[in-house]
Amino acid sequence: NQADMVLHHAQVYTVNPAQPTAEAVAVKDGKIIFVGSNAEAEKLIGSQTESIDCKGQFLMPGFIEGHGHIHGLGASLVSLNLMTVNNWDEIVEKVKEAVSKAKPGDWIIGWGWHQEKWNPTPTVNFLGYPYHEELDKVSPNNPVLLSHASGHSSYVNAKAMELAGINANTPNPTGGEIVRDKTGRVVGVLAETAQSLVNKAYAAFVNQQTEDEQKARWAESIKLAEEDCLKKGITSFQDAGSSFTQVKWMKELADSGKLNIRHWLMVRERNSVLRANAAVFPIVDAGDAHLTVKAVKVSLDGALGSYGAWLLEPYSDRPGWVGEATFNLDSLQAIADFCWDNQLQLCVHAIGDRAN
Repeated sequence: NQADMVLHHAQVYTVNPAQPTAEAVAVKDGKIIFVGSNAEAEKLIGSQTESIDCKGQFLMPGFIEGHGHIHGLGASLVSLNLMTVNNWDEIVEKVKEAVSKAKPGDWIIGWGWHQEKWNPTPTVNFLGYPYHEELDKVSPNNPVLLSHASGHSSYVNAKAMELAGINANTPNPTGGEIVRDKTGRVVGVLAETAQSLVNKAYAAFVNQQTEDEQKARWAESIKLAEEDCLKKGITSFQDAGSSFTQVKWMKELADSGKLNIRHWLMVRERNSVLRANAAVFPIVDAGDAHLTVKAVKVSLDGALGSYGAWLLEPYSDRPGWVGEATFNLDSLQAIADFCWDNQLQLCVHAIGDRAN
């Protein structure tokens, strides 16, 4: 009856109305086997038990991140983290610094900006977005790709658009927008599915690396993401959109005991790709219950912050614009059928009232 670990002399918050507080917690085989008094917990301490005196510190169950993007979080920690920037000038300065350390042609990647948080708002802007020319000045030879905090739009510079084949005459893809002002001038923001135009160019650059090189960089990003989660008390993470390649790599980490929090992944792929890889499902409690893959993600629209949420009435600050329908409803039905047939959960992103 010895526990593997006993945490005692703590102020334990149990989240159990019948027993809201306690002094000690005991763990065996990765599961809590006792919550109660110090005296009772002491009976579970043996020669092989790790005994931790919390010295009156607060102890509670770990948080569960119910909707996040573990790969995006990891990528932000190995690239430019723009979550805390105060204005556009800071972003330009960060890009300039990154360019000074990069080789010509290397992509400058960042994540986490949000135009509504900038103070002051750029003097010259369209819908709060400054034009891309300032990025062009500091990064003429390095393509720049900076993802919005929501993941539903991206800032790019002229070099990135050149590599993606984007110009003033490029039509908007279905479910996306190359943001242009009233004169037709390209601002430098790609919303929703329009991001794929530049993402393909970036993927071509990444694919110049070997799979082992790509996997090593990705694994380091996941390690950093997990460390960031644990610092904040997050011990379980529900990821809203992984590729089958990412699932494969995550399974390898799980099987080798290299995951430090519990991951629950939604796969985000086209209907044809889902069906071709149906045998991957389900993955349940792999790696000592550190990985489960039993869900599929579909996005019907975008986000409010990028004017992508699909609304019944136009945006108050963008007359005539109701957002984007980013997914074909026939394809949604086909994926729903696939999920039903394979006993998978279907998770649908729908922010706007029309999408819902």
